[in-house]
Amino acid sequence: MTSSVAAEFARKIRARERAVGYWIVLDSPVSTERIARAGYDYVALDAQHGLIGYSGMLHGLLAIDAGQSAAGLVRVEANNPTAIGKALDAGAVGIIVPLVNTAEDAAAAVRAAKYPPHGDRSYGPMRSALRVGPVPAEADAATLVFAMIETPDGLENVEAIAATPGLDGVYVGPSDLALAVGAGFPGDPDVAEVFDAALVRVAAAAEAAGVAAGIHNATGELAAQRLGSGYTFATVASDLTHLELAAKAHLDAARGNA
Repeated sequence: MTSSVAAEFARKIRARERAVGYWIVLDSPVSTERIARAGYDYVALDAQHGLIGYSGMLHGLLAIDAGQSAAGLVRVEANNPTAIGKALDAGAVGIIVPLVNTAEDAAAAVRAAKYPPHGDRSYGPMRSALRVGPVPAEADAATLVFAMIETPDGLENVEAIAATPGLDGVYVGPSDLALAVGAGFPGDPDVAEVFDAALVRVAAAAEAAGVAAGIHNATGELAAQRLGSGYTFATVASDLTHLELAAKAHLDAARGNA
């Protein structure tokens, strides 16, 4: 039987209702558990750029589930059946797949996440059987697949990617997407207009296909702005970023520099 948290989150995403999440890059289950209890709809573990191996991913998902309120997502390290299967077997409700350039790439991610006859996922739900499944059809119904739009080809093909059967949404990696449209660095003001146009295109493609549109954000304020401009789910910052910012702010206050 699928857990109520997983089922409700899948319903919300597929209904294109607004959802707010948080990004984890540290292998720190205790802090992850505290964040997961803060009220976010989902918490995403970054297995691509984050400092998280398989053990960290597993323990992070355990920590998220301990709060019984947030859904656990994983950005997998690559569009690879092994990486996708391991994240799902560890108990991820959904996967965020990086560097999706074509509809064929998106279809491959869907196949890797779904059991036969809809996909090629190997059956071995070691932990996920406790909460997402173990009946393959139930697992497929609750498992979410998101394709990252972050490359020149991904942006050029975003309409076809968003329309991929079985895909639940697209997800913008703003730093890479900025570089994809010619930025010298993330946040480069010289490409602000073309970057904003790219964001509009991604959101429009998702809406036309009837799937969710997600995006990463540096702040809650920016997340609110994106949710008001066509995006249906938004992730805030990261634990490492906030740890550094909080530590610096307290240091400034202690030294009278605040």
